[in-house]
Amino acid sequence: MPELPEVETVRRTLTKLVKGKKVEQVEVTWPKIIKKPDDTEAFGMLLHGQEIQHIGRRGKFLTFQLNDYVLVSHLRMEGKYEMGDGSAPDKHTHVRFFFSDGTELRYKDVRKFGTMHLFPKGEETSAQPLSQLGPEPFEDPTFTSDYLKETFQSTSRDVKTVLLDQRAVAGLGNIYVDEALFKAGIRPDTKAALLSNSKIAALHDKVVETIRNAVLKGGSSVRSYVNGNGEMGLFQLELHVYGRQGEGCTVCGSEIIKTVVAGRGTHYCSSCQPEIVALKGK
Repeated sequence: MPELPEVETVRRTLTKLVKGKKVEQVEVTWPKIIKKPDDTEAFGMLLHGQEIQHIGRRGKFLTFQLNDYVLVSHLRMEGKYEMGDGSAPDKHTHVRFFFSDGTELRYKDVRKFGTMHLFPKGEETSAQPLSQLGPEPFEDPTFTSDYLKETFQSTSRDVKTVLLDQRAVAGLGNIYVDEALFKAGIRPDTKAALLSNSKIAALHDKVVETIRNAVLKGGSSVRSYVNGNGEMGLFQLELHVYGRQGEGCTVCGSEIIKTVVAGRGTHYCSSCQPEIVALKGK
């Protein structure tokens, strides 16, 4: 699933490709992707004549800011946008946006898990799916170590589960949580409430650093992710633990372990990320 860095990269690419274009027609061949309104004809009618003024992002969601509406799009596991090239669309193309200048934007999704919600402008943040998102670790001043401390102290969950909870931190997923926890020297299954103030501060800094660096590298292409131009990200070349089970740690040489935390495949180094079983000094 694309995480914050991948979605931010898609946002930047789409801004160059479609900002300022006016929607002439919309074609939907898989109606279940359109969640609001629940009628695809109404979806197309509302978008007719709307100009793409800005493309934003909230967590893992893209937000297409139009004249009167905001289109909130989630790529889920395999969703991607690409410009039409004049060829016939393949079977994985489910939504087509035709513009007044003759160009076309296609939404493709192999698994068909992606979603689109269309809101009147100004209403998008007060309703799901955006209304319950927490602060995010990229250019968001509300994401602080004090915020993490307060969040961790109010839960009995392990630290990875908290970081994956989009209500607690928006935009993080499996790859970057594993990487940030490694850099902070924290085992993923550590109870969040056991972390000392210094560990929380270190984790905050490593989360922000990891996300910022991943954005600079265009995200991680560990599965099928490419940006709107069909280009792969490069951050996967800098991964320390994710997907490296059985290999030697880049710091100490110990074997990278893969386990399951929060229902997700989880990678860590038992030497660099020692177990914490009791409260540490603050």
